[in-house]
Amino acid sequence: MLQFNRMRIILRLMGLMNQLRKMVNVKFRYMQQSFAGRKFTLLDVGAGNRSASKTKNVFPDIIYHGLDLDRSTNYAAADFEQMTAFYEMDLTKLDYRQIPDQHFDYINMAHVIEHLYNGDQVLPLLLTKLKPGGYMYIEYPGERSTRLPSMHGTLNFKDDSTHVRVYSVAELRKIFEENGCQVLSCGTRRNWYYILAMPLRILFGFLKNGKLQGNHFWDLLGFAEYLYVKKIHA
Repeated sequence: MLQFNRMRIILRLMGLMNQLRKMVNVKFRYMQQSFAGRKFTLLDVGAGNRSASKTKNVFPDIIYHGLDLDRSTNYAAADFEQMTAFYEMDLTKLDYRQIPDQHFDYINMAHVIEHLYNGDQVLPLLLTKLKPGGYMYIEYPGERSTRLPSMHGTLNFKDDSTHVRVYSVAELRKIFEENGCQVLSCGTRRNWYYILAMPLRILFGFLKNGKLQGNHFWDLLGFAEYLYVKKIHA
């Protein structure tokens, strides 16, 4: 009986942690807002850093498709086990024939477009993979990031040598609207959970890495911009 009660407590705590992640993590918050617990098919553009395992842990019933330039960005075997499909491709080549058309309920593209010199050509093609009525979330370093101080872990746009182009909300809004989408929300990313937790995040990051991490200051200083859109028609 004691073991049974302990298991119930553990499962309840896991459930509470997942609910917290849905509120705190920006990517998960918009997925939750879009589907409210319903099953959906996701295309995660830039699926590295254990994204498949983290996402399936929070949304265990989703159908997860990953896309990345290669398999070098902190992937584990368990990540690929969580995926229905993985598309290994260079987005700048503009050849997405292996990805099914109008197949996905949600496309996530966080901190990818700034690595693409032709992101304005990439987005319209990716939108052909989204179902009418589907959603897309995109996030990237905004123009303000070019004026922030340099810091380990990226606080200034040029801290990452693979960043090649600065995009803006106005530019991307125009692309989305010209390709049958309605912008539901956009602007500078401000995650107040992360801002309030900054002292702890900075302390733990310093203890772990021995230095300040630029990403701990993103929300306070307005490093990133985002757009959350709905595809109205093909």
